[in-house]
Amino acid sequence: MSKPVAEKIPLTVWILGFASLLTDVSTELIHSILPNFMSSVLHASFIDIGLIEGLAETVASILKIFSGAWSDRIGKRKGLLLLGYGLSALVKPLFLFANSVLIVLVARLADRVGKGIRGAPRDALVADVTSSSNRGRAYGLRQSLDTVGAVVGPLMALALMWLTQSNYQLAFAVALVPAFAVLFLLYFGVKEPAHKSVLSSDKLFDAKLLTEHKTKMPPQFFFLVATVFLFSLANSSDAFLILKARDCGMSIATCPLVLVAINISYALSAYPAGILSDRLGHGRLLTVAFFIYALTYLGFALVSQQSHMLLLCLVYGLYLGLSQGVLSALVSQLTPTHLRGTAFGIVNFAVGLALLPASLLTGLLYQHYGALAAFATCAAIALLSALVLAIQLPSLAKARQN
Repeated sequence: MSKPVAEKIPLTVWILGFASLLTDVSTELIHSILPNFMSSVLHASFIDIGLIEGLAETVASILKIFSGAWSDRIGKRKGLLLLGYGLSALVKPLFLFANSVLIVLVARLADRVGKGIRGAPRDALVADVTSSSNRGRAYGLRQSLDTVGAVVGPLMALALMWLTQSNYQLAFAVALVPAFAVLFLLYFGVKEPAHKSVLSSDKLFDAKLLTEHKTKMPPQFFFLVATVFLFSLANSSDAFLILKARDCGMSIATCPLVLVAINISYALSAYPAGILSDRLGHGRLLTVAFFIYALTYLGFALVSQQSHMLLLCLVYGLYLGLSQGVLSALVSQLTPTHLRGTAFGIVNFAVGLALLPASLLTGLLYQHYGALAAFATCAAIALLSALVLAIQLPSLAKARQN
Protein backbone atom coordinates (compact mmCIF):
# COMPACT_ATOMS: atom_id res chain seq x y z
CA MET A 1 0.00 0.00 0.00
CA SER A 2 1.50 3.34 -1.07
CA LYS A 3 2.02 6.14 1.39
CA PRO A 4 -0.10 9.30 0.96
CA VAL A 5 1.68 12.21 -0.67
CA ALA A 6 2.43 14.96 1.84
CA GLU A 7 0.80 18.29 1.10
CA LYS A 8 3.02 21.13 -0.02
CA ILE A 9 3.73 23.89 2.44
CA PRO A 10 1.82 27.04 1.36
CA LEU A 11 3.63 30.16 0.13
CA THR A 12 2.22 32.15 3.07
CA VAL A 13 4.17 29.95 5.50
CA TRP A 14 7.38 30.60 3.54
CA ILE A 15 6.74 34.37 3.61
CA LEU A 16 6.11 34.27 7.35
CA GLY A 17 9.28 32.26 7.76
CA PHE A 18 11.41 34.76 5.84
CA ALA A 19 9.82 37.62 7.79
CA SER A 20 10.84 35.84 10.99
CA LEU A 21 14.32 35.32 9.54
CA LEU A 22 14.86 39.04 8.88
CA THR A 23 13.39 40.02 12.22
CA ASP A 24 15.68 37.64 14.06
CA VAL A 25 18.72 38.95 12.19
CA SER A 26 17.88 42.36 13.64
CA THR A 27 16.76 41.26 17.10
CA GLU A 28 19.52 38.72 17.74
CA LEU A 29 22.21 41.09 16.48
CA ILE A 30 21.13 43.40 19.29
CA HIS A 31 20.36 40.70 21.84
CA SER A 32 23.73 38.95 21.44
CA ILE A 33 25.64 42.06 22.54
CA LEU A 34 23.08 43.65 24.86
CA PRO A 35 23.92 41.74 28.10
CA ASN A 36 27.59 42.76 27.83
CA PHE A 37 26.58 46.31 26.83
CA MET A 38 24.42 46.56 29.95
CA SER A 39 27.05 44.96 32.16
CA SER A 40 30.25 46.63 30.92
CA VAL A 41 29.01 50.00 29.58
CA LEU A 42 25.93 50.74 31.70
CA HIS A 43 27.23 48.81 34.75
CA ALA A 44 23.99 46.90 35.26
CA SER A 45 23.88 44.12 37.87
CA PHE A 46 22.70 40.53 37.26
CA ILE A 47 19.47 41.47 39.02
CA ASP A 48 18.99 44.48 36.70
CA ILE A 49 19.53 42.27 33.66
CA GLY A 50 17.12 39.66 34.98
CA LEU A 51 14.49 42.33 35.62
CA ILE A 52 14.84 43.87 32.15
CA GLU A 53 14.81 40.56 30.29
CA GLY A 54 12.02 39.12 32.45
CA LEU A 55 9.78 42.18 32.06
CA ALA A 56 10.39 42.35 28.30
CA GLU A 57 9.50 38.73 27.65
CA THR A 58 6.57 38.84 30.06
CA VAL A 59 5.03 41.82 28.25
CA ALA A 60 5.42 40.04 24.91
CA SER A 61 3.80 36.85 26.13
CA ILE A 62 0.91 38.50 27.96
CA LEU A 63 0.01 40.67 24.97
CA LYS A 64 -0.35 37.57 22.81
CA ILE A 65 -3.56 36.63 24.59
CA PHE A 66 -5.14 39.91 23.44
CA SER A 67 -3.79 39.86 19.90
CA GLY A 68 -4.71 36.21 19.46
CA ALA A 69 -8.27 36.73 20.73
CA TRP A 70 -8.68 39.87 18.62
CA SER A 71 -7.53 38.09 15.45
CA ASP A 72 -10.16 35.41 16.11
CA ARG A 73 -12.87 38.03 16.59
CA ILE A 74 -12.17 40.12 13.50
CA GLY A 75 -11.28 37.10 11.38
CA LYS A 76 -8.05 38.78 10.18
CA ARG A 77 -4.39 38.21 11.01
CA LYS A 78 -2.33 40.30 8.53
CA GLY A 79 -3.09 43.74 10.01
CA LEU A 80 -1.92 42.64 13.44
CA LEU A 81 1.23 41.16 11.89
CA LEU A 82 2.08 44.49 10.25
CA LEU A 83 1.37 46.38 13.46
CA GLY A 84 3.53 44.07 15.55
CA TYR A 85 6.51 43.93 13.20
CA GLY A 86 6.20 47.67 12.51
CA LEU A 87 6.31 48.63 16.18
CA SER A 88 9.40 46.49 16.77
CA ALA A 89 11.15 48.19 13.85
CA LEU A 90 10.20 51.72 14.94
CA VAL A 91 11.58 51.38 18.48
CA LYS A 92 14.93 49.78 17.63
CA PRO A 93 16.64 53.19 17.12
CA LEU A 94 16.28 53.68 20.90
CA PHE A 95 19.18 51.26 21.41
CA LEU A 96 21.41 53.69 19.48
CA PHE A 97 20.89 56.39 22.10
CA ALA A 98 20.76 54.24 25.23
CA ASN A 99 22.91 55.77 27.95
CA SER A 100 21.08 54.28 30.91
CA VAL A 101 19.45 51.03 31.99
CA LEU A 102 16.07 52.79 31.88
CA ILE A 103 16.33 53.52 28.14
CA VAL A 104 17.30 49.90 27.46
CA LEU A 105 14.29 48.79 29.50
CA VAL A 106 11.95 51.04 27.48
CA ALA A 107 13.44 49.84 24.18
CA ARG A 108 13.21 46.18 25.15
CA LEU A 109 9.66 46.54 26.42
CA ALA A 110 8.47 48.33 23.27
CA ASP A 111 10.22 45.82 21.01
CA ARG A 112 8.59 42.95 22.88
CA VAL A 113 5.19 44.67 22.71
CA GLY A 114 5.56 44.33 18.95
CA LYS A 115 6.40 40.66 19.35
CA GLY A 116 3.40 40.20 21.63
CA ILE A 117 1.06 41.74 19.05
CA ARG A 118 2.25 39.62 16.13
CA GLY A 119 3.04 36.25 17.74
CA ALA A 120 -0.33 34.58 18.25
CA PRO A 121 -1.91 35.85 14.97
CA ARG A 122 1.15 34.59 13.07
CA ASP A 123 0.95 31.13 14.64
CA ALA A 124 -2.81 31.04 14.02
CA LEU A 125 -2.29 32.05 10.37
CA VAL A 126 0.07 29.11 9.88
CA ALA A 127 -2.68 26.82 11.20
CA ASP A 128 -5.26 28.56 8.96
CA VAL A 129 -3.37 27.77 5.74
CA THR A 130 -2.31 24.21 6.61
CA SER A 131 -3.98 20.90 7.45
CA SER A 132 -3.34 18.23 10.07
CA SER A 133 -1.14 16.32 7.59
CA ASN A 134 1.45 19.07 7.12
CA ARG A 135 1.03 21.38 10.10
CA GLY A 136 3.99 20.08 12.08
CA ARG A 137 6.22 20.47 9.01
CA ALA A 138 4.90 23.99 8.44
CA TYR A 139 5.62 25.10 12.00
CA GLY A 140 9.01 23.43 11.80
CA LEU A 141 9.84 25.22 8.53
CA ARG A 142 8.82 28.63 9.86
CA GLN A 143 10.80 28.01 13.02
CA SER A 144 13.86 26.88 11.04
CA LEU A 145 13.82 30.02 8.88
CA ASP A 146 13.34 32.09 12.02
CA THR A 147 16.39 30.45 13.51
CA VAL A 148 18.55 30.97 10.43
CA GLY A 149 18.09 34.66 11.18
CA ALA A 150 19.02 33.98 14.78
CA VAL A 151 22.32 32.52 13.52
CA VAL A 152 23.07 35.30 11.04
CA GLY A 153 22.35 38.08 13.58
CA PRO A 154 24.95 37.01 16.19
CA LEU A 155 27.48 36.27 13.42
CA MET A 156 27.03 39.82 12.17
CA ALA A 157 27.43 41.06 15.75
CA LEU A 158 30.60 39.00 16.15
CA ALA A 159 32.08 40.46 12.96
CA LEU A 160 31.06 44.03 13.78
CA MET A 161 32.37 43.89 17.34
CA TRP A 162 35.69 42.41 16.19
CA LEU A 163 36.19 44.81 13.24
CA THR A 164 35.20 47.96 15.14
CA GLN A 165 36.73 47.23 18.57
CA SER A 166 33.31 46.77 20.18
CA ASN A 167 31.43 49.71 18.63
CA TYR A 168 27.99 48.94 20.06
CA GLN A 169 26.26 51.91 18.37
CA LEU A 170 27.31 50.83 14.88
CA ALA A 171 26.01 47.33 15.52
CA PHE A 172 22.68 48.73 16.75
CA ALA A 173 22.45 50.89 13.59
CA VAL A 174 23.06 47.94 11.25
CA ALA A 175 20.22 46.06 12.98
CA LEU A 176 17.69 48.62 11.70
CA VAL A 177 17.98 47.53 8.04
CA PRO A 178 16.44 44.03 8.23
CA ALA A 179 13.86 45.24 10.78
CA PHE A 180 12.32 47.65 8.26
CA ALA A 181 12.71 45.28 5.28
CA VAL A 182 10.24 42.89 6.95
CA LEU A 183 7.36 45.33 6.52
CA PHE A 184 7.65 45.33 2.73
CA LEU A 185 7.84 41.54 2.63
CA LEU A 186 4.69 41.09 4.71
CA TYR A 187 2.65 43.80 3.02
CA PHE A 188 3.22 42.49 -0.49
CA GLY A 189 3.73 38.78 0.24
CA VAL A 190 1.16 37.56 2.77
CA LYS A 191 -2.23 36.43 1.49
CA GLU A 192 -4.54 35.19 4.20
CA PRO A 193 -7.51 32.89 3.56
CA ALA A 194 -11.12 33.82 4.23
CA HIS A 195 -11.58 33.50 7.97
CA LYS A 196 -15.03 34.39 9.20
CA SER A 197 -15.22 35.04 12.91
CA VAL A 198 -17.86 33.11 14.86
CA LEU A 199 -17.34 35.17 18.00
CA SER A 200 -19.94 37.84 18.63
CA SER A 201 -18.39 40.11 21.23
CA ASP A 202 -17.14 43.44 19.95
CA LYS A 203 -14.67 43.82 22.84
CA LEU A 204 -10.97 43.12 22.47
CA PHE A 205 -11.01 40.92 25.57
CA ASP A 206 -13.35 40.66 28.53
CA ALA A 207 -13.85 38.64 31.68
CA LYS A 208 -16.21 36.19 29.96
CA LEU A 209 -13.70 35.26 27.26
CA LEU A 210 -11.90 32.47 29.11
CA THR A 211 -15.16 31.09 30.51
CA GLU A 212 -16.67 31.06 27.05
CA HIS A 213 -13.68 29.20 25.64
CA LYS A 214 -13.38 26.72 28.46
CA THR A 215 -16.64 25.18 27.31
CA LYS A 216 -15.20 24.70 23.82
CA MET A 217 -11.65 23.57 24.53
CA PRO A 218 -10.78 20.15 25.96
CA PRO A 219 -9.46 19.91 29.50
CA GLN A 220 -6.20 18.52 28.10
CA PHE A 221 -5.47 21.97 26.66
CA PHE A 222 -5.62 23.59 30.10
CA PHE A 223 -3.50 20.82 31.63
CA LEU A 224 -0.93 21.54 28.92
CA VAL A 225 -1.07 25.28 29.73
CA ALA A 226 -0.41 24.53 33.41
CA THR A 227 2.57 22.33 32.53
CA VAL A 228 4.03 24.93 30.18
CA PHE A 229 3.68 27.50 32.96
CA LEU A 230 5.60 25.25 35.36
CA PHE A 231 8.34 24.65 32.79
CA SER A 232 8.60 28.37 32.03
CA LEU A 233 9.56 29.02 35.65
CA ALA A 234 12.82 27.27 34.69
CA ASN A 235 13.19 29.06 31.36
CA SER A 236 15.16 32.18 32.31
CA SER A 237 16.59 34.61 29.77
CA ASP A 238 19.37 33.48 27.44
CA ALA A 239 21.20 36.62 28.53
CA PHE A 240 22.47 34.58 31.47
CA LEU A 241 24.04 32.08 29.08
CA ILE A 242 26.05 34.91 27.51
CA LEU A 243 27.19 36.03 30.96
CA LYS A 244 28.03 32.42 31.86
CA ALA A 245 30.17 32.20 28.70
CA ARG A 246 32.11 35.22 29.90
CA ASP A 247 32.62 33.44 33.23
CA CYS A 248 34.09 30.54 31.24
CA GLY A 249 36.69 32.86 29.76
CA MET A 250 35.12 34.05 26.51
CA SER A 251 35.83 37.66 25.53
CA ILE A 252 33.09 40.25 25.03
CA ALA A 253 33.68 40.16 21.25
CA THR A 254 33.31 36.37 21.06
CA CYS A 255 30.35 35.94 23.43
CA PRO A 256 27.85 36.09 20.50
CA LEU A 257 29.19 32.63 19.58
CA VAL A 258 26.90 31.33 22.32
CA LEU A 259 23.81 32.35 20.36
CA VAL A 260 25.39 31.23 17.09
CA ALA A 261 25.90 27.72 18.47
CA ILE A 262 22.40 27.60 19.95
CA ASN A 263 20.70 28.77 16.79
CA ILE A 264 22.68 26.64 14.33
CA SER A 265 21.52 23.59 16.23
CA TYR A 266 18.02 25.04 16.52
CA ALA A 267 17.80 25.79 12.78
CA LEU A 268 19.02 22.33 11.79
CA SER A 269 16.68 20.48 14.14
CA ALA A 270 13.39 22.45 13.98
CA TYR A 271 12.16 21.24 10.58
CA PRO A 272 13.11 17.56 11.08
CA ALA A 273 11.48 17.78 14.51
CA GLY A 274 8.27 19.02 12.89
CA ILE A 275 8.26 16.07 10.48
CA LEU A 276 9.00 13.65 13.30
CA SER A 277 6.24 15.10 15.48
CA ASP A 278 3.67 14.58 12.71
CA ARG A 279 4.59 10.89 12.77
CA LEU A 280 5.31 10.15 16.44
CA GLY A 281 3.07 12.66 18.19
CA HIS A 282 3.69 16.24 19.28
CA GLY A 283 3.34 15.48 22.99
CA ARG A 284 6.00 12.78 22.99
CA LEU A 285 8.58 15.00 21.31
CA LEU A 286 7.81 17.92 23.63
CA THR A 287 8.39 15.65 26.64
CA VAL A 288 11.78 14.61 25.28
CA ALA A 289 12.62 18.30 24.76
CA PHE A 290 11.83 19.13 28.40
CA PHE A 291 14.14 16.34 29.61
CA ILE A 292 16.92 17.60 27.32
CA TYR A 293 16.50 21.11 28.73
CA ALA A 294 16.84 19.84 32.30
CA LEU A 295 20.04 17.94 31.52
CA THR A 296 21.51 20.84 29.56
CA TYR A 297 20.92 23.34 32.36
CA LEU A 298 22.54 20.96 34.82
CA GLY A 299 25.51 21.06 32.46
CA PHE A 300 25.46 24.87 32.42
CA ALA A 301 25.59 24.79 36.21
CA LEU A 302 28.80 22.73 36.19
CA VAL A 303 30.66 23.83 33.04
CA SER A 304 33.88 25.87 33.31
CA GLN A 305 35.54 25.58 29.87
CA GLN A 306 34.68 27.53 26.72
CA SER A 307 34.58 24.47 24.46
CA HIS A 308 32.25 22.61 26.81
CA MET A 309 30.04 25.68 27.08
CA LEU A 310 29.66 25.85 23.30
CA LEU A 311 28.95 22.12 23.14
CA LEU A 312 26.17 22.51 25.70
CA CYS A 313 24.78 25.39 23.65
CA LEU A 314 24.46 23.02 20.68
CA VAL A 315 22.45 20.62 22.86
CA TYR A 316 20.34 23.53 24.11
CA GLY A 317 19.59 24.41 20.48
CA LEU A 318 18.36 20.85 19.99
CA TYR A 319 15.91 21.38 22.86
CA LEU A 320 14.59 24.49 21.09
CA GLY A 321 14.22 22.63 17.80
CA LEU A 322 12.29 19.83 19.47
CA SER A 323 9.99 22.13 21.43
CA GLN A 324 9.06 25.48 19.87
CA GLY A 325 7.31 24.47 16.64
CA VAL A 326 6.15 21.21 18.20
CA LEU A 327 4.37 23.05 21.02
CA SER A 328 2.57 25.23 18.46
CA ALA A 329 1.49 22.13 16.53
CA LEU A 330 0.26 20.51 19.75
CA VAL A 331 -1.79 23.58 20.69
CA SER A 332 -3.41 23.70 17.23
CA GLN A 333 -4.15 19.96 17.51
CA LEU A 334 -6.00 20.43 20.80
CA THR A 335 -8.11 23.48 19.91
CA PRO A 336 -10.95 24.31 17.49
CA THR A 337 -10.08 26.24 14.35
CA HIS A 338 -11.97 29.43 15.24
CA LEU A 339 -10.30 29.66 18.66
CA ARG A 340 -6.68 29.00 17.70
CA GLY A 341 -5.57 32.62 17.95
CA THR A 342 -6.98 32.77 21.46
CA ALA A 343 -5.45 29.39 22.34
CA PHE A 344 -1.98 30.56 21.34
CA GLY A 345 -2.62 33.71 23.33
CA ILE A 346 -3.56 31.72 26.45
CA VAL A 347 -0.43 29.58 26.19
CA ASN A 348 1.77 32.64 25.79
CA PHE A 349 -0.03 34.39 28.64
CA ALA A 350 0.91 31.48 30.90
CA VAL A 351 4.50 31.66 29.68
CA GLY A 352 4.55 35.40 30.29
CA LEU A 353 3.39 35.05 33.87
CA ALA A 354 6.34 32.75 34.54
CA LEU A 355 9.13 34.54 32.66
CA LEU A 356 9.53 37.49 35.01
CA PRO A 357 9.88 35.43 38.21
CA ALA A 358 12.08 32.97 36.28
CA SER A 359 14.57 35.63 35.18
CA LEU A 360 14.44 37.47 38.50
CA LEU A 361 15.06 34.26 40.45
CA THR A 362 17.97 33.34 38.18
CA GLY A 363 19.42 36.85 38.52
CA LEU A 364 19.14 36.80 42.30
CA LEU A 365 20.69 33.35 42.60
CA TYR A 366 23.46 34.24 40.13
CA GLN A 367 24.21 37.51 41.96
CA HIS A 368 24.33 36.05 45.47
CA TYR A 369 25.16 32.33 45.09
CA GLY A 370 26.73 31.98 41.63
CA ALA A 371 25.98 30.14 38.40
CA LEU A 372 25.81 26.69 40.02
CA ALA A 373 22.80 27.55 42.17
CA ALA A 374 21.08 29.54 39.40
CA PHE A 375 21.28 26.93 36.65
CA ALA A 376 20.80 23.90 38.91
CA THR A 377 17.51 25.38 40.17
CA CYS A 378 16.31 25.81 36.57
CA ALA A 379 17.29 22.20 35.84
CA ALA A 380 15.29 20.88 38.79
CA ILE A 381 12.11 22.75 37.82
CA ALA A 382 12.45 21.63 34.19
CA LEU A 383 12.84 18.00 35.26
CA LEU A 384 9.66 18.20 37.34
CA SER A 385 7.68 19.68 34.43
CA ALA A 386 8.99 16.96 32.06
CA LEU A 387 7.69 14.27 34.44
CA VAL A 388 4.31 16.02 34.68
CA LEU A 389 4.04 16.21 30.88
CA ALA A 390 4.99 12.54 30.53
CA ILE A 391 2.09 11.60 32.79
CA GLN A 392 -0.29 13.55 30.53
CA LEU A 393 0.73 11.85 27.26
CA PRO A 394 -2.09 9.24 27.08
CA SER A 395 -4.68 11.97 27.70
CA LEU A 396 -3.16 14.29 25.06
CA ALA A 397 -3.25 11.51 22.47
CA LYS A 398 -7.02 11.15 22.94
CA ALA A 399 -7.77 14.87 22.48
CA ARG A 400 -6.98 15.33 18.78
CA GLN A 401 -8.91 17.97 16.87
CA ASN A 402 -9.17 17.98 13.06
